[in-house]
This record gives sequence, C-alpha cells and structure tokens, in this order.
Amino acid sequence: MARISRVSYNKRPEGPPGLLLTKDYAMDLLNLAKAARANAHAKYSGFKVGAALRTMTGKTYSGCNVENASYPEGTCAEAGAISAMVADGERNIAEILIFADAPKPISPCGGCRQRIAEFSQADTKVTMATTQGAIETTTIAALLPNAFDETFLG
Repeated sequence: MARISRVSYNKRPEGPPGLLLTKDYAMDLLNLAKAARANAHAKYSGFKVGAALRTMTGKTYSGCNVENASYPEGTCAEAGAISAMVADGERNIAEILIFADAPKPISPCGGCRQRIAEFSQADTKVTMATTQGAIETTTIAALLPNAFDETFLG
C-alpha cells in the first residue's frame, strides 16, 4: 500500500530484528485478543470484541469492549488496549489485532482508527479476525487516509 506523505505518524523507533515477521508473534496477539474478548462486558449488545497490540519494544497489551447502560459511553476493545499501553509508558504500536464473532472481520470504528493512528506509522499492520477463522490484514493508512494529526493544530 502506498504511504500517505501528508500524514505525520510518530516515528518508528528501532525494535528487535524480525519483530513483525514471525508467526509466533501473530499467534500471541490472536491468543491475547481471544482471552480479552472472553472477558468483554457486552451484556446489552452481546457483541464481544477483543484486541491485542504489540509495541515496537515487543511488549503486548490487550483490551475488551466494556458496555454500560448509557450505550454511547462504552469503551471499545482497541481503546482499552491502547490505554493499557499508554499507562505502561509505551507510545508506539507495531501491530494490532481485533477479534470478534462476526460473519466477516470487523474493522475498527472511526474513533479507534484515530486512536491507532495517534500511536502508529502509516504502515502499521492492522489485523482483523473472526471466531470462524477469517482474517484480513491492512494498514492504518488504508483504514484512515488523511488522518487528523498534530499538523492540523498549528
């Protein structure tokens, strides 16, 4: 996919060689997202989502969706994983995986696309997977072209 030059994502720090290239890392993220999904609080919609991400330093974080009776005030799985990452002092997403029980892989909502972009580079891998085994992989730039970033703030 082509990079979008106007979008200025965080600079990617040097990470361990081969960080994104092994199947073990991908399986770790899938297993973390599955475990997080199992803990989702989705008692209103019944739609459980789990997410897991890996930082450029190799640390992993997961999150699940958390609904409440005031529907719009729930938290997405991706937002939970990103919050855990930031709380631990990390700021650079190397890759993220979203996992749900749906007929096809679910894409992050608009707000989560913006959250992912805030801590990523344009080529950061976003994998979307289902409980039935369907998997799609793309980049954050493909999901959020022309992202709003700090360059718009003057």
